[in-house]
Amino acid sequence: MDRFKEIRPYHDEEIRPVLDKLVTDQEFLYSIASFYSPKLSSLVPFLTKALARKKLQSQLTDVHDVASMQDVIAGYMDKMIEDTTTGLSHSGIENLKEGRSYMFISNHRDIAMDPAFVNYMLYHAGHETLRIAIGDNLLKKPFVTDLMRLNKSFIVMRSKKGRELLQSLTLLSEYIHHCIEDNHNVWIAQREGRAKDGIDKTDPTLLKMLAMSQRKAPLAETLSKLHIVPVSISYEFDPCDVSKAEELHAVESTGSFVKTDKSDIDSIVRGMIGFKGNVHVAFGEELKLGSDDPDHIAGEIDQQILQNYKLRDVNYLALKLLMENGLLDEEQKKNAISALEGVDISQDASKVFLNRFSEVPQELHKHYLYNYANPVLSRG
Repeated sequence: MDRFKEIRPYHDEEIRPVLDKLVTDQEFLYSIASFYSPKLSSLVPFLTKALARKKLQSQLTDVHDVASMQDVIAGYMDKMIEDTTTGLSHSGIENLKEGRSYMFISNHRDIAMDPAFVNYMLYHAGHETLRIAIGDNLLKKPFVTDLMRLNKSFIVMRSKKGRELLQSLTLLSEYIHHCIEDNHNVWIAQREGRAKDGIDKTDPTLLKMLAMSQRKAPLAETLSKLHIVPVSISYEFDPCDVSKAEELHAVESTGSFVKTDKSDIDSIVRGMIGFKGNVHVAFGEELKLGSDDPDHIAGEIDQQILQNYKLRDVNYLALKLLMENGLLDEEQKKNAISALEGVDISQDASKVFLNRFSEVPQELHKHYLYNYANPVLSRG
């Protein structure tokens, strides 16, 4: 029996039937048409859906398995990178051993693009592409679930409660170990939800979940089987910086932020099409675990992610603006003075950042700047 059928990505033989179903899904076609031609889609939805279907069918004609689906997605990534970045670089990938599968635990800044950039680097380096963990909170529509599972995503059932949640997390742990044993690379974020304040911190609960299927064994022994490699993804500019600041401001002002059904989809789209500047993907070293303390292990992951994060001029500029506006506490101010010593911020970077910053409402300034400055402060 296929124990993982409800959460796993689609297999080779499932790819074509799912694609054939998708290109007849009216809601999906309308979403595609609206994305490319919003005004025309509202005027003549029938025509734009027909055009979307024709284009998709031509692009997907030769897709019959997981590998050919990955080739199509790589083509989309090429265009996205050309349109929304000024540079894409990587480091540490040469340390990955041939024939070994890895559990990549990365910082989490963007819903879709974090695993997409890690995947892109692995794909072009000739490594096995990722199986990607994605929360069921993002899967509001059946066609979104299909799209994610076509792209090798597996589902984390966060919405379940009580005993059902415990069972689903145990199954998830079992599935992740199965993937590694079966020579498939896996990606998961270091914590649930994006880091909206620029602070990258691993949730020890994640590490406990990864070991749930093998509770009788020591934690270090179980996690060592996953060959965990921390990954640090650095975006020069965050396409969702304003919306993140809005959410943090709302929580600070009113105590809560209410998401709509469209919030996550909007964030995914904004992250894909928004300007990112220079992007760097840093692969760390495989963890050598000598402790069964999840907090200690989380700290080891954090240390690599923080040290490998590629700081840019905009990070230092944001910190400088926080200091000039009296928005740092005394300890932060000491760290800022030390961090900014000898840093020469280029005029070009300043111009781009200050132009973006000038359009940010005054009440969001503090949270907006901290999102960019915290990677510097986190280094201590």
